[in-house]
Amino acid sequence: MSRVVVVGAGVGGLAAAARLAHAGHDVTVCEAQEQVGGKLGVYERDAFRFDTGPSLVTMPQVFRSLFAETGGWPEGLELTPLDPIARYRFADGTGFDATDDLDDFADRLETWSPGAGDDWRRFTAHAAKVWEATRIPFLESPLHGPASMLRLAARSPRDIATIAPGRTLRALGKRYLRDPRLRMFLDRYATYTGSDPRKAPAALAVVPYVEQAFGGWYVTGGLRRLGDAVHERALDRGAVALLGAHVTGITVSGGRADGVELADGRRLPADVVVANADAATVYGSLVEAPAAKARLARATPSSSGFVLLLAVRGRTPGLAHHNVLFPRAYDDEFDAVFGKKPRPVPDPTLYISAPDDPAVRPDGHEAWFVLVNAPRHGPVDWRSPGLAGRYANLLLERLAERGLPVRDRVLWSKVLTPADLEERTGAVGGAIYGTSSNGAAAAFLRPANRSPVPGLFLVGGSSHPGGGLPLVTLSAKIVADLVGPA
Repeated sequence: MSRVVVVGAGVGGLAAAARLAHAGHDVTVCEAQEQVGGKLGVYERDAFRFDTGPSLVTMPQVFRSLFAETGGWPEGLELTPLDPIARYRFADGTGFDATDDLDDFADRLETWSPGAGDDWRRFTAHAAKVWEATRIPFLESPLHGPASMLRLAARSPRDIATIAPGRTLRALGKRYLRDPRLRMFLDRYATYTGSDPRKAPAALAVVPYVEQAFGGWYVTGGLRRLGDAVHERALDRGAVALLGAHVTGITVSGGRADGVELADGRRLPADVVVANADAATVYGSLVEAPAAKARLARATPSSSGFVLLLAVRGRTPGLAHHNVLFPRAYDDEFDAVFGKKPRPVPDPTLYISAPDDPAVRPDGHEAWFVLVNAPRHGPVDWRSPGLAGRYANLLLERLAERGLPVRDRVLWSKVLTPADLEERTGAVGGAIYGTSSNGAAAAFLRPANRSPVPGLFLVGGSSHPGGGLPLVTLSAKIVADLVGPA
């Protein structure tokens, strides 16, 4: 039996703890906060309950595998398919509902814009090939820098041509999609990785493919219940969770990680350390790894998000579970977030999640989670006096301009800025996904699961294969396999 210390109790860390404990290891999870979940946060007040992180589950098979391989599906955990997955509206007043049935969705698009349905079918056929080419080598296996691409090229040149590592998602959209609004819809999937579609790789075509192929799902009672279920599974398998246990350093002896130091002076010895902390923090302050730190510094940090939680009186006709309201000038948003002078986006894409779930709202009311893309804290000082309040007011104006005048129905609101995200989760600057996918080399600048320090492994959204609930859960399986059985 090996002693394993997991640093951080986000979903990736908890999933790794569950797998490693099930494999027979002695697992201790250290979490700096007084609650688990990481970015899968929750805020409750006056019978309103808000997920403050992810609001959609894709690739449910990843979670079915996690639970099946550690003891079975948790009693009471319910995944509900969403139809539509999301409702999209454009600045010209047009829009469509995205569904997980390709023929249905293509027919809707054809009615909306003649030719768009056929374009989407052709795009999806290409995206399916990208998925098959990337799924095992890039999502379900360890990544070892550019050598991984070279091995794939030697084994399957056709797959490399399909992935087209030098092409951007924006360029792919222009190749397959004639309607500029449909290209805008595709561009949005770059933001699922905190990236700019003008620089993100065309391989991100797998993101809309996965959403449509496997559906979009909601967890009854809120997505935080999924995090709680993973936590409970880890404890049931024998892991121990220490809350309020702030790790200040990863100790190394004989060139190998051998434990962690806590802020209260304690030291926990370990044979293996699994870091579910932001990779920039791991290599910046927890352990000495100059080459990994330098490589990470070459990557573009991901975007962050600015959030409004709105307790809304009454019900809103035509509001779906997920709603996306596009601006007129989408590129202005990416210029503001990723440009040389980052700034709050004046006219951003508005994302509204309003679950029709009695467990998260009082009867007759709605709980709105409003999210916009935002630059990180640091390049923008989100703690500057008055900035958060002014920007929140601007977003309420933008909602009204796009057909959702909600200000007079707001019972109360809560603002969460990138600075708040940094403070709560330790994500540097509030960068949601650690590093972005901007640039052809981005995947190889993302930290590998096996660190340069023997005995130290990285798990979670800032390491391979990336951010989002399915990917951090896949990273946990990769790490558990690398560590091996007890």
